[in-house]
Amino acid sequence: MSRRAPSSGRPDPVRNILTHIRSLLSGMAPAERRVAEAVLGQPEVVVGRTITELAESCHTSETTVIRFCRTVGFRGYPELRLRLATEMGRDAARGNGHRELGADIGRTDTLREVVEKIGYADARGVEETIQQLDLDALAKVVDAVAAATRINLYGLGASGFAAQDLQRKLYRIGLSAFWFGDPHDALVAAALLRPGDVAFGMTHTGTTTETVNVLREARRHDAVTVAITNAGSSPAAAEADLVLTTAVRETTFRSGAMASRIAQLAIVDCIFVAVAQRTYDDTLDALRLTFTAVDDVRTHG
Repeated sequence: MSRRAPSSGRPDPVRNILTHIRSLLSGMAPAERRVAEAVLGQPEVVVGRTITELAESCHTSETTVIRFCRTVGFRGYPELRLRLATEMGRDAARGNGHRELGADIGRTDTLREVVEKIGYADARGVEETIQQLDLDALAKVVDAVAAATRINLYGLGASGFAAQDLQRKLYRIGLSAFWFGDPHDALVAAALLRPGDVAFGMTHTGTTTETVNVLREARRHDAVTVAITNAGSSPAAAEADLVLTTAVRETTFRSGAMASRIAQLAIVDCIFVAVAQRTYDDTLDALRLTFTAVDDVRTHG
């Protein structure tokens, strides 16, 4: 498989522009990042500002604002403002506008408000992840997994749960999939990969050193490397042939950690079901056999 070509930076027409900006945030220079944070924090205010006003409020120059617009895929500031206005109007029509502004957990929120906000953030994270999922990249991941002799999966913390879930799903339908919870074991396993094998690295931030190192080692041995991350412009993404991004925002008390895990699991399910569909009859046979094996050790009332 040929190595991943550099992205043009231009967002997919279906992709939510705020989600796209958030995915690129970690790779931006400080001045551009200030502009990005202003757009993410108050998009409705930015829509009403001139380029000069936005530049002044971010303590930067108009040139930096233009550079930011091009980084996120637009020709200039007018096109960015139009896209923001269009998407805010769409969200308002769907009844999401007021909830977007108050999605964070406040000091005086009632228990009902806390529950509703967490539920909304989790559901929205999955919805936006699916909306912006790169289907071309997903198809290539599915091709690689279906043809692989060996599939290694690695992630730490919450990302480790998602990696382990995909390993179990793939293993249950007869694929040679292995999950590693120890970074040294993962590096040893990555060093033994061969062309045609697949290595997954799951990291919400895209900056987890151990995960980046595992992807880099796997890539050295010409395995197909896949990153599942919230940051499309990150060290992990840079080491991956194929990148699948989630679309989750962090909130107070890291409640976004739950949303990030759910969004990763949504991608895991997309990969698994698409792979299973490729070998429909064999998959059904494997599922039947494994279900029977497990059923024999269950207690039946």
